Amino acid sequence: MENYLVSIITFAGLYALLALGLNVIWGMTGLINLGLAGFFAFGAYASALVTTAGGLPIVAGVVVAIAAAGAAGAVLTMITMRLRGDYLAIVTLGFSELIRLVASNEIWLTNGTDGISGIPGPLRGDLSPAEFNLLFCGIVLAVVALVFLFAQRLRHSPYGRVLRAIRDDELATAVAGKATRAYKVQAFAIGAGILGLAGALYGHYTSYIAPDIFRPLITIYIFLALTAGGTGNNAGAVFGAFLVMAVLEGTRFLEHVIPGLGGVQYAALREIAIGTALIVVMHVRPTGLFPERPPRLNLQNK
Repeated sequence: MENYLVSIITFAGLYALLALGLNVIWGMTGLINLGLAGFFAFGAYASALVTTAGGLPIVAGVVVAIAAAGAAGAVLTMITMRLRGDYLAIVTLGFSELIRLVASNEIWLTNGTDGISGIPGPLRGDLSPAEFNLLFCGIVLAVVALVFLFAQRLRHSPYGRVLRAIRDDELATAVAGKATRAYKVQAFAIGAGILGLAGALYGHYTSYIAPDIFRPLITIYIFLALTAGGTGNNAGAVFGAFLVMAVLEGTRFLEHVIPGLGGVQYAALREIAIGTALIVVMHVRPTGLFPERPPRLNLQNK
């Protein structure tokens, strides 16, 4: 039971990283990104290839994953700079599907649908499975704390205020003399880098990745987490990720509460429970459990 709880906390931390990355892109800047699973996979494969085929240390793999995912995000944003709203969402969703198809068919690079196994983890061979799970859980939580602090500094900085201004009114921000296009590219790259970081950690934790793991459903779960926690609020993103993971895993025990249902029926019941929980949260708190608060103005009489 202890190993199960540690594993759940670890995966919740990975979801929290994904939610923080999405919050930079969507919550702060207002750019719609439905390609979360693609950037998640991009980071996982980049780090896995660097550490297995390349033989480099895990830290180098993680750094390459962040840089590669960030660069992919920047290029994607520059290509789709003139697209907005639904069109940008479609392109990012297509990018996610492109990554999955490449991972499935380029056997020489990704081993196709068989996936990449034997991805190294820190001290995996020197520790017992329980000790490794506990160590990696601590690593993930430490990384979440660091990324959260970074996102908080970003949000409260003048740079973050420009991002929120672009989200609220891009035309007015451009009139004020800000290079809105450059800011959007940078914000998307930062958020994509965080998504790639989560993918790299996932690969080094599970020791195995395959295209089928990075399903579009991951994107839906992260959007649910950020929406329920509070769009634009980093604390809400982290809390929402842990909440979604708690609901996802808590619904597994419905099998013992409601007897007589088949496996497919239990799976459908879980999805119903998750959707119902989100509806309840959004009905009670339409802006999320931790809504974004407007910045305080420090007005001094002169």
